[in-house]
Amino acid sequence: MQAGSGGRTLVARLGLSFLAVALISIAVLAGLTAVLAAADVSALTARQRAGAVGAIALTAAAAWDKKGTWASAKLAPVLDLAARTGSYTEIRDLDGDVAAVSRGFDGQPAQDEAAQAIVVRGRQVGDVAVRFTRPGADLALRTALLRAIAAATGVAALVALLSGLLIARRITVPVMRIIRVTRIRASGNRDVRIGALRGPVEVRELAASIDEMVDTMDRQEQARRALVAEVAHELRTPVAVLQAETEALIDHVEEPTPDQLAVLHDEVLQLGRVLDDLQSLASADAAALHLARSHCDLASIAARAADSLAARFDTARLTLERHLGRADVLADAGRLHQLTANLLSNALKFTPPGGRVVIETWTSGPAAVLRVTDTGVGIPADEMPRIFDRFWRGRQAAPASGSGIGLAIAAELAAAHAGQLTATSTPGQGTQLTLTLPAEHHFLLG
Repeated sequence: MQAGSGGRTLVARLGLSFLAVALISIAVLAGLTAVLAAADVSALTARQRAGAVGAIALTAAAAWDKKGTWASAKLAPVLDLAARTGSYTEIRDLDGDVAAVSRGFDGQPAQDEAAQAIVVRGRQVGDVAVRFTRPGADLALRTALLRAIAAATGVAALVALLSGLLIARRITVPVMRIIRVTRIRASGNRDVRIGALRGPVEVRELAASIDEMVDTMDRQEQARRALVAEVAHELRTPVAVLQAETEALIDHVEEPTPDQLAVLHDEVLQLGRVLDDLQSLASADAAALHLARSHCDLASIAARAADSLAARFDTARLTLERHLGRADVLADAGRLHQLTANLLSNALKFTPPGGRVVIETWTSGPAAVLRVTDTGVGIPADEMPRIFDRFWRGRQAAPASGSGIGLAIAAELAAAHAGQLTATSTPGQGTQLTLTLPAEHHFLLG
């Protein structure tokens, strides 16, 4: 109910906002139109009146020209013409004496009077004064224009309101779907998704981002459950062995022997490895807050990491090649050693005997680069997007031991150093992991 009322409120608000903007624009346009139309009507009226005064003066001049004097001139047609134009006129000679005047002339307002000289053959013989008493023509035209503007304003406002409501609904419908889906998920249904929406690009991108976030959260939840199952599985066997062996010793069923103590020690070591994995992951999460940066050479770090694993490579009958060029970085040497060791261990785990692993370092412009390339089993294309997820193990990793956090830790440590860890792989041919870090000089400039 709240969602629906909220949606209606949003629709109403957006619709009214569009209407308000439209009304302001329409009002400004209507006002300018009314002012300009009134000016045009006034100019037209002035031209019409000037034409009427000119016609009356011309008619009076013709009447005077026939008789040569105002005393005998027939001026009734002049007064009739004035009456037809809705005005009153007064004809005066050069001395100002009235030769003819319309009935009611003196009762009209003098401020609305127009005068013009009466000229015959280039000589002025008198003048005519005209007072207009029918402003109805221009008033009617102005009234008609204002009514038309008001009607157009009303129609435009109605169209703006309907358009605003349609646009608002187009915006809010996908938003309300997003709200409904998030509430369904909050109620416990984890399978629902927003999916494709019709609406503005920003809303579609928001929906896609939420779906991506939900997918990521679901993967993390699956990883968490897998972690619990993995840890339980990893702990169950050593704990069971320890429990059985220690109970046998306590009950004096067996006497402690070096072989028996060695078995107990191995199971304790297995427990320690599980705890170390968990501790390494927690440490990687907090790495960005606890980096002890110093000037160091990525080549030296890679060499030490390779030395620490050399015996394991020999045991696995793998060739470890080194091509280490100087690459100065400002970083936590211990963390980078851990990262490099993780990359080498990963290559060691998935490269069959007789294979080759190459570790390289160099500087490329603003970046220091470390790369580990193996000739192992490779990673299927559909698994590549998830290789840096925590506790995720692909199909190739099933036979191998481990909790699936080695590459996740490496990626976390790379990000903590403002770097990036990327991977390329060809199934059956091997995998290449590349660490890119800001070179020391670029880091200091940044």
